Amino acid sequence: MRERENYVVADIGLAKQGRERIDWAWQYMPLVKLIRDKESAGGKRPLDGHTIACCLHLEAKTACLLKAFKDLGAVVTAAGSNPLSTQDPVCAALAEYGAHIFSKHGMSAGEYDENIHRMLAWEPDIVIDDGADTVAMIVSDYSELARGILGGCEETTTGIKRLKAMDADGVLEFPMLAVNDALSKYLFDNRYGTGQSVWDGIMRTTNCVVAGKNVVVVGYGWCGKGVAARAAGLGAHVIVVEINAHKALEAHMDGFKVMDMPDAARYGEIFITVTGNTHVIRKEHFELMRDGALLANAGHFDVEVYVPHLEELAVKSYDARVNVRTYELADGRRLHLLAEGRLVNLASGDGHPIEIMDTSFATQLLCALHIAGGANLKKGLQRVPDSIDEAVVRYKLESLGLKLERLTPIQEKYLKEWR
Repeated sequence: MRERENYVVADIGLAKQGRERIDWAWQYMPLVKLIRDKESAGGKRPLDGHTIACCLHLEAKTACLLKAFKDLGAVVTAAGSNPLSTQDPVCAALAEYGAHIFSKHGMSAGEYDENIHRMLAWEPDIVIDDGADTVAMIVSDYSELARGILGGCEETTTGIKRLKAMDADGVLEFPMLAVNDALSKYLFDNRYGTGQSVWDGIMRTTNCVVAGKNVVVVGYGWCGKGVAARAAGLGAHVIVVEINAHKALEAHMDGFKVMDMPDAARYGEIFITVTGNTHVIRKEHFELMRDGALLANAGHFDVEVYVPHLEELAVKSYDARVNVRTYELADGRRLHLLAEGRLVNLASGDGHPIEIMDTSFATQLLCALHIAGGANLKKGLQRVPDSIDEAVVRYKLESLGLKLERLTPIQEKYLKEWR
């Protein structure tokens, strides 16, 4: 194992600015605070003796989760899961707080990998991943470390797909909880969080109107549903592209046009990929697009809008605005790529609303406590326990002052009767 470093950030002098951002987020995260306070009551530190490695988007909301881990006794080490979502002031504030942070905004692919290696030098026994890059590196390069890992969590659709593939190959030697598949995550984070934050990023970056435009949403999972619903709410004409027959019919019944990608490419003015796959919008689609089309991705990796094909077709390219790269084709048409094809909501905006991430991070926090508490988990990918899933939503309702109706004894008896 390599030598440990305390932190590698862009500028530790940015810590004050980072603390201000974290303080702002903290006041809108009652669930994470509630769980931290409840678990630390009476001076308890349930994460004492544990090291938690977090490969996440290092911005203010994430910092609140990392601080909660540290307040509950964990040694916390973290690397940014996306070069453009890392906020340097937040990284500086976390490093000043005593977390071992390895990231900077705009890092290269080589620096990205190196920072994960630096994080893993702290020999974590719990892993909180976003996209499964950390787990993939452990499986590939750290077999000895893998044997000491108690478990971890994955919060993205893309990451879950990769973990399923690892599990099927028999290489996932420790437990991973599929946080992305928990009801408390995908019903709210994927739908309402992605739906709002994607359009925040696009509108902030382009300053263009959405109403009246043809918006193509590629992928109609929970994230795609959120993006499409918000586009319709903004007055767009929504076209959905899907490979799944049930989801395509659902999009049709929700009132959206359904097309294949070649047909949608001819009509679209704004394109958003939300699939978790690669080469989703590629050369033959770019060749059909109208002048001025905006291309954005809301999937985890920058492979959905396939940039090498854009570069191959372009006679020149230039930065038209901050986070907008324009590719001019031989016939004069211009295609505008947002945020390098990376996650547009985080690379061009602030990511999901704070209150949404409070719910998702509450699930992550309870899962980490469950793992640290000696849960008898089998190796491989598995569901978040129903008790955690239910607790998060009940805590959320409590924080909002909302009450649930209760069944009467007559109603309970009726539901159990078959006659």
